[in-house]
Formats: sequence, structure tokens, C-alpha cells
Amino acid sequence: MTETREQQIEALTRWCSTGAPSGCEAPLAELLNLEQPAGCSEQYLDKMGNLIRLFPCGKAHAPLVLLDAHLDEIGFLITGYDGAFLKFVTVGGVDPRMLPAREVRLLTDPPRSGVITCGLDSPADEPYKPDSLRIDVGLDAATLAQTVPVGTPAVYDEGAYALGGNRFCGKAMDDRSCYLALLRAMELAPAEQRDVDVAVVGSVQEETGGLGATTAAYALQPDCCIAVDVTHGRTPDGPKTGTFPLGSGPAIGVGPNVARWMAGLMQTCAEREGIPYGIEVMSGNTGTNGWEMQVSREGIPTGILSLPLRYMHTPVEVFDWTDFDNTARLLAAVLRALGKEGAL
Repeated sequence: MTETREQQIEALTRWCSTGAPSGCEAPLAELLNLEQPAGCSEQYLDKMGNLIRLFPCGKAHAPLVLLDAHLDEIGFLITGYDGAFLKFVTVGGVDPRMLPAREVRLLTDPPRSGVITCGLDSPADEPYKPDSLRIDVGLDAATLAQTVPVGTPAVYDEGAYALGGNRFCGKAMDDRSCYLALLRAMELAPAEQRDVDVAVVGSVQEETGGLGATTAAYALQPDCCIAVDVTHGRTPDGPKTGTFPLGSGPAIGVGPNVARWMAGLMQTCAEREGIPYGIEVMSGNTGTNGWEMQVSREGIPTGILSLPLRYMHTPVEVFDWTDFDNTARLLAAVLRALGKEGAL
């Protein structure tokens, strides 16, 4: 499914153009559920809306590894009307600096375009707040109330496109680029190379508290989990600590949310395979699904692997395909090592 770069670009473009804010992931999950990757014996949507894909290794009593990447994106919900304008609230970690004069897509049937008001008469040095902004869809007040119901979700209206020679840009790369990396890892670590079964989970509602991963980990009862998410890519105006240059490889998480033996295995595999990597120190809540999965049932050994991403939670998130490839390669190497080296 994702063996060539052209196929990867096509898949990621389709996925990122599908609006799926937290709590409204069904359109994306149902789109993904139309195709079944090679090596996947079963796939289904669970009661929360998570997409579960099972990849058995064919060996009796094999341990189960859960790989997680979330499907949801940040977005908006319509709360009411201000004449011919829409009131809204944000869903997930929306940066208010991104909002004025931004194009959005309202997930009505059919979807409808809108723009967030820019308030040019407001003092330039005052930060915008969502409750002071409105969405303009170009309709009169009576038509608007009939066309866009309260509770309608919305997302940034941006496409996905190449940026430079090896970068890719667009909305919802957090975390759909990582979900694509999970599927690529399964291609690189087919059943005959593994001693572990794998559950690939496209989870819901990560941006609003990790609820999908919480229920998926509880139901699947894996022997260990790896949360694959994005981390901050380095930019000239950002800090040098805790950010990672694009092209420098995935970041391996270390801290109380991570089993030390899993972080150590990731490092060992990366060095053995010649994969560049960084170390991301995570002193508390990692802001990933690893935080919830680690304490499912009696506790699950958890690892965190992150893809560097510039401009996180904006409509122009950027990653490097080299980092994508190395993230998938490292995941595949870890899957081959788990069960063979006494880790499970």
C-alpha cells in the first residue's frame, strides 16, 4: 500500500484532506477501513471509533505489541450565531495566533467554506481570543441558522503539498504522518521476521485527552505499547533544547512515562541499523497517548517514538521524508527484536 513515495504522498494527501477533529474521526476511520494492508488478518472499528488492525506473526502464544498513532486533529465546534456570523470554540490545542483571517472548512453535508474574521479595527498588539472572533460563510442570518447547525465541527481548510526537495507540508500531519509510518513499518517487518503479533491502532480523541488509546489498550491487553507521535522540529525562533532538526532522525523518549528497557532497545536497534536518532527527555506527562496506555489495567511497558515536525498545531505542519523513513525503519527493527532478545 505505501511502498513507493508516490503512494505515500497520495495516501497522506487523501487522509489530511479529510476533516476529522477530535470526536468526529468517523469519516477518516471509515476511509481507512476500506483498504486492508498486506499481512493484516483482521481490522475493525471499535465502540470508541478506533481503527484496529491485527498483524499476527503466525507463532503460538506470541506476545502482542500495540503500535499507536492518533487519527484526530485539532479543530472547532460551532456554538451559536452572531447575526450573519458563527460563534465557535476550539477543540484541542489550537493556537489563537493562527486564527485571524484563516480559511476553515465546516463539516456540513456537503462541506462549506468559511473564513475567520480578522478584526482589522482591533489593536494590533492585543492577542486574539476565539470568543472574540467569528466565522463568516457568506450567508444571511436566516439562511445561516438553517444551513450550519449548532455543534457543527470545522477544521482548517488547507491542502497537503511538497515543500522543497524532501519536505511535506499541510494540516493534520500530527499525527497522520505517523500512522502512515506504522503501516510502512509493518511492510518492513512482515510476519516471518517477527516473533510478536502486532495491533496497529489508529486512535481517536488524542488531542482531547487520549480517550481512544485508553480504551484500545484496555481491550487489547498488549504486552507492551509504542506511542508514535510528533515532536517539535527546530526553527530559528524556537528553543534549542527539546526541539529536533528536521533530517536528524526520530526522537526516542526517556522519562517516567517510558519503560527504560524499551527506550534502551530502541537505541540499540537504531545504532545496530545505522539509524540517526535523538533523545527526548520527558520529565512528566508526555502529551502523547503513551501517558494513558502506560497505566492501562495493571500497567503496560510503554515506549514513545516521535517524528520531528515544524509548526505543530498549525495548518502548515512540515516534516522531512528522511525522518519518516527512519521512523518506520526503527519501528520495524524494534518489532523484529521484541521477543527474540528476551525483552518480552
